[in-house]
Amino acid sequence: MTPEIKTERLILNPLESRDGQAMQIVFPRWEIVRYLNANVPWPYPEGAAQDYVDNVVLPAVKEGRCWCWSIRRQEKPEELIGLIELRDGENDNRGFWLVPEWQHRGFMSEACNAVNDFWFKTLGREVLRVPKAAVNTGSVMISRKSGMRLIETGKKEYVAGVLDYELWELTREEWLA
Repeated sequence: MTPEIKTERLILNPLESRDGQAMQIVFPRWEIVRYLNANVPWPYPEGAAQDYVDNVVLPAVKEGRCWCWSIRRQEKPEELIGLIELRDGENDNRGFWLVPEWQHRGFMSEACNAVNDFWFKTLGREVLRVPKAAVNTGSVMISRKSGMRLIETGKKEYVAGVLDYELWELTREEWLA
Protein backbone atom coordinates (compact mmCIF):
# COMPACT_ATOMS: atom_id res chain seq x y z
CA MET A 1 0.00 0.00 0.00
CA THR A 2 1.06 3.55 -0.68
CA PRO A 3 0.61 5.66 2.46
CA GLU A 4 -0.14 9.35 2.66
CA ILE A 5 3.04 11.20 3.62
CA LYS A 6 3.10 14.68 5.15
CA THR A 7 6.20 16.83 5.19
CA GLU A 8 6.75 20.32 6.54
CA ARG A 9 5.01 21.93 3.54
CA LEU A 10 3.63 19.09 1.43
CA ILE A 11 1.04 16.36 1.36
CA LEU A 12 1.99 13.35 -0.73
CA ASN A 13 -1.29 11.58 -1.44
CA PRO A 14 -1.39 8.09 -2.93
CA LEU A 15 -2.25 8.54 -6.60
CA GLU A 16 -5.92 7.90 -7.41
CA SER A 17 -7.80 7.57 -10.66
CA ARG A 18 -9.39 10.98 -10.18
CA ASP A 19 -5.91 12.58 -10.26
CA GLY A 20 -5.74 11.85 -13.98
CA GLN A 21 -7.92 14.84 -14.82
CA ALA A 22 -5.82 17.27 -12.77
CA MET A 23 -2.65 15.81 -14.23
CA GLN A 24 -3.94 16.27 -17.78
CA ILE A 25 -4.34 19.99 -17.08
CA VAL A 26 -0.90 20.70 -15.57
CA PHE A 27 1.41 18.05 -17.08
CA PRO A 28 1.52 18.65 -20.87
CA ARG A 29 4.16 21.38 -20.83
CA TRP A 30 7.51 21.26 -22.55
CA GLU A 31 9.28 22.40 -19.35
CA ILE A 32 7.97 19.26 -17.62
CA VAL A 33 8.22 16.59 -20.32
CA ARG A 34 11.41 17.43 -22.22
CA TYR A 35 13.73 15.39 -19.96
CA LEU A 36 11.34 12.48 -19.45
CA ASN A 37 11.71 9.09 -21.10
CA ALA A 38 10.95 9.12 -24.82
CA ASN A 39 7.98 6.80 -24.16
CA VAL A 40 6.03 9.87 -23.00
CA PRO A 41 4.03 10.97 -26.06
CA TRP A 42 4.59 14.50 -27.30
CA PRO A 43 2.56 16.46 -28.10
CA TYR A 44 0.71 15.03 -25.13
CA PRO A 45 -2.69 13.75 -26.29
CA GLU A 46 -6.00 14.37 -24.59
CA GLY A 47 -6.75 11.54 -22.16
CA ALA A 48 -3.12 10.38 -21.91
CA ALA A 49 -2.82 11.27 -18.21
CA GLN A 50 -5.94 9.28 -17.32
CA ASP A 51 -4.66 6.35 -19.35
CA TYR A 52 -1.27 6.52 -17.59
CA VAL A 53 -2.85 6.65 -14.14
CA ASP A 54 -5.48 3.93 -14.74
CA ASN A 55 -3.58 1.54 -17.00
CA VAL A 56 0.08 1.94 -16.00
CA VAL A 57 0.52 3.29 -12.47
CA LEU A 58 -2.48 1.92 -10.57
CA PRO A 59 -2.04 -1.67 -11.84
CA ALA A 60 1.68 -1.53 -10.88
CA VAL A 61 0.73 -0.18 -7.44
CA LYS A 62 -1.80 -2.98 -7.00
CA GLU A 63 0.90 -5.52 -7.90
CA GLY A 64 3.32 -4.00 -5.37
CA ARG A 65 5.84 -2.86 -8.02
CA CYS A 66 5.21 0.88 -7.71
CA TRP A 67 4.34 3.53 -5.13
CA CYS A 68 3.08 6.82 -6.52
CA TRP A 69 2.02 10.07 -4.93
CA SER A 70 0.46 13.30 -6.10
CA ILE A 71 2.33 16.28 -4.69
CA ARG A 72 0.22 18.99 -3.09
CA ARG A 73 0.99 21.95 -0.86
CA GLN A 74 -0.48 21.75 2.64
CA GLU A 75 -1.85 25.27 2.26
CA LYS A 76 -3.79 24.28 -0.88
CA PRO A 77 -4.30 20.49 -0.82
CA GLU A 78 -6.83 20.48 -3.67
CA GLU A 79 -4.17 21.61 -6.17
CA LEU A 80 -1.93 18.94 -7.74
CA ILE A 81 1.50 20.45 -8.41
CA GLY A 82 3.48 17.33 -9.29
CA LEU A 83 3.99 13.61 -9.03
CA ILE A 84 6.63 11.41 -7.43
CA GLU A 85 6.96 7.69 -7.94
CA LEU A 86 9.05 4.82 -6.62
CA ARG A 87 9.34 1.64 -8.66
CA ASP A 88 11.05 -1.72 -8.58
CA GLY A 89 13.01 -1.18 -11.80
CA GLU A 90 16.56 -2.52 -11.93
CA ASN A 91 18.18 0.86 -12.54
CA ASP A 92 15.10 3.08 -12.31
CA ASN A 93 13.67 3.42 -8.82
CA ARG A 94 12.41 6.99 -8.62
CA GLY A 95 10.91 9.54 -10.98
CA PHE A 96 9.19 12.87 -10.49
CA TRP A 97 7.94 16.07 -12.06
CA LEU A 98 6.82 19.40 -10.68
CA VAL A 99 4.99 22.22 -12.42
CA PRO A 100 7.43 25.04 -13.25
CA GLU A 101 5.67 27.60 -11.04
CA TRP A 102 6.64 25.58 -7.95
CA GLN A 103 10.20 24.64 -8.94
CA HIS A 104 13.28 26.13 -7.24
CA ARG A 105 11.54 26.37 -3.85
CA GLY A 106 12.80 23.12 -2.30
CA PHE A 107 9.50 21.27 -2.73
CA MET A 108 10.96 18.43 -4.79
CA SER A 109 13.90 17.94 -2.42
CA GLU A 110 11.36 17.75 0.41
CA ALA A 111 9.27 15.17 -1.49
CA CYS A 112 12.36 13.14 -2.46
CA ASN A 113 13.59 13.01 1.13
CA ALA A 114 10.19 11.73 2.26
CA VAL A 115 9.97 8.98 -0.35
CA ASN A 116 13.63 8.05 0.14
CA ASP A 117 12.77 7.45 3.80
CA PHE A 118 9.84 5.27 2.70
CA TRP A 119 12.08 3.33 0.25
CA PHE A 120 14.80 2.60 2.76
CA LYS A 121 13.03 2.54 6.14
CA THR A 122 9.56 1.18 5.32
CA LEU A 123 10.30 -0.99 2.29
CA GLY A 124 13.78 -1.92 3.54
CA ARG A 125 15.41 -1.56 0.13
CA GLU A 126 19.21 -1.64 -0.05
CA VAL A 127 19.83 0.67 -3.01
CA LEU A 128 18.04 3.50 -4.83
CA ARG A 129 19.04 4.17 -8.45
CA VAL A 130 17.77 7.14 -10.38
CA PRO A 131 18.39 7.77 -14.10
CA LYS A 132 18.22 11.27 -15.53
CA ALA A 133 19.20 13.47 -18.43
CA ALA A 134 22.53 15.09 -17.58
CA VAL A 135 21.24 18.50 -18.71
CA ASN A 136 18.43 18.33 -16.15
CA THR A 137 20.42 20.42 -13.68
CA GLY A 138 17.60 20.72 -11.14
CA SER A 139 17.25 16.96 -10.89
CA VAL A 140 21.03 16.51 -10.73
CA MET A 141 21.18 19.03 -7.87
CA ILE A 142 18.50 17.13 -5.94
CA SER A 143 20.51 13.91 -6.32
CA ARG A 144 23.69 15.59 -5.09
CA LYS A 145 21.94 17.24 -2.13
CA SER A 146 20.54 13.88 -1.01
CA GLY A 147 23.98 12.25 -1.02
CA MET A 148 23.64 10.27 -4.25
CA ARG A 149 26.67 9.56 -6.40
CA LEU A 150 27.03 9.25 -10.14
CA ILE A 151 27.74 5.64 -11.15
CA GLU A 152 27.13 5.52 -14.91
CA THR A 153 26.88 7.74 -17.98
CA GLY A 154 25.82 7.19 -21.55
CA LYS A 155 23.21 8.28 -24.08
CA LYS A 156 19.45 7.75 -23.87
CA GLU A 157 16.40 8.88 -25.75
CA TYR A 158 14.21 11.48 -24.06
CA VAL A 159 11.23 13.47 -25.26
CA ALA A 160 13.73 16.21 -26.24
CA GLY A 161 15.84 13.72 -28.25
CA VAL A 162 18.99 11.72 -27.59
CA LEU A 163 20.80 13.26 -24.62
CA ASP A 164 23.62 12.42 -22.23
CA TYR A 165 22.29 10.19 -19.49
CA GLU A 166 23.42 9.73 -15.89
CA LEU A 167 22.60 7.03 -13.35
CA TRP A 168 22.76 8.12 -9.71
CA GLU A 169 22.86 5.76 -6.72
CA LEU A 170 22.27 5.92 -2.99
CA THR A 171 22.58 2.95 -0.60
CA ARG A 172 20.48 2.33 2.46
CA GLU A 173 23.57 2.63 4.66
CA GLU A 174 24.44 6.01 3.12
CA TRP A 175 20.90 7.32 3.52
CA LEU A 176 20.57 6.23 7.13
CA ALA A 177 23.97 7.78 8.00
